[in-house]
Amino acid sequence: MHSAVFLIEFGAIILALGLLGRFAGRFRFSPIPLYLLAGLAFGEGGLLPLGASEEFVAIGAEIGVILLLLMLGLEYTASDLVSNLKTQYPAGLVDCTLNALPGAVAALLMGWGPVAAVVLAGVTWISSSGVIAKVLGDLGRLGNRETPVILSILVLEDLAMAVYLPIITALLAGVGWAAGSLTLAVALGAAGLVLFLAVRYGRLISRFVSSDDPEKLLLVVLGLTILVAGIAQQLQVSAAVGAFLVGIALSGEVAEGAHSLLAPLRDLFAAVFFVFFGLHTDPASIPPVLLPALALAVVTALTKIATGYWAARRAGVSVKGRWRAGGALVARGEFSIVIAGLAVGAGIEPSLGPLATAYVLILVVIGPLTARYTQPVAGFVGGALARRRAAPTGGGNVQVPGPREAAESRDGQDAGDRA
Repeated sequence: MHSAVFLIEFGAIILALGLLGRFAGRFRFSPIPLYLLAGLAFGEGGLLPLGASEEFVAIGAEIGVILLLLMLGLEYTASDLVSNLKTQYPAGLVDCTLNALPGAVAALLMGWGPVAAVVLAGVTWISSSGVIAKVLGDLGRLGNRETPVILSILVLEDLAMAVYLPIITALLAGVGWAAGSLTLAVALGAAGLVLFLAVRYGRLISRFVSSDDPEKLLLVVLGLTILVAGIAQQLQVSAAVGAFLVGIALSGEVAEGAHSLLAPLRDLFAAVFFVFFGLHTDPASIPPVLLPALALAVVTALTKIATGYWAARRAGVSVKGRWRAGGALVARGEFSIVIAGLAVGAGIEPSLGPLATAYVLILVVIGPLTARYTQPVAGFVGGALARRRAAPTGGGNVQVPGPREAAESRDGQDAGDRA
């Protein structure tokens, strides 16, 4: 009887996630907010609380985080990461300062303490690579001049997670400075060793894992990832970091083949992860933190726009491209929930989970809108201000370009924005 209830509950969750994903795909927006809402509906205080399948969902959620980070690592080669680190680190520092600081300050103002401040700083800092990549594709901007700047910032954020997650893990575990420093040293040493091996011996590693049989390739890559993630977690480093490093170590045809094979599994277990996070958030706890979440969302949306604008300006992108770069970076998603999920599991602050849920729900919806409309709105406001400054004060004549001249100027600038 217990197994029958489990199958019914888990089957209903998967079916609901599939229908929600189809609904989101039809309207061309991220399904993440719908998955979070589904978790709120199935969790404690929701419409239909789960019982028998919650433990299995918890294991699925952990696998979802591991696969998310593995697939993220497969997107980059070690040489790409080293190159981005050398050339774009100033943009990464500006990104961290402008977007992590509001979260830390907000946590301290609410009296949550330094550990929660470090956690909330990470929640507000990291943009959603998955949502942003999808939005750029939907808007046809993958060939724009500002797109490499956006991707460089995302790469630096992902690489920073290899350092940030072990720090969070140590803080949440309540270990002392000595043990925490040892954990961080192990994480940095592991990351450096993997990058060195991937740059120097990446082909040999990929050849060892490679297989013409998709089934064998899937089993070897998945088994290796979960094994390394487990060892990393045993060393108090973070299972997610271990999975990310495995993804970086694989390259070439192996990475492409593993990516295509693992993508459906990633999507399934990532959806389960978002549901699991929602399960542990009482819907009644969200209204009290809705205003702080909204204020934090507005502030960090503006700081992300400023980050993208500054980084694109530094790269010599036109003004329109700078605004587009800033608007594209606003969305938060999977990483923010991963970080908040660690804190919720450690039980450091009851309101942190609801605040993170509301914050991500707001920005994952607003993000695609800012990506689409930041540049037109900035152009409209800038044009209005320019016309106001150029307005005659003493009866002088002001020459206004006609429709044809304006259209030619606009077309010329748009052409210059593309690669």
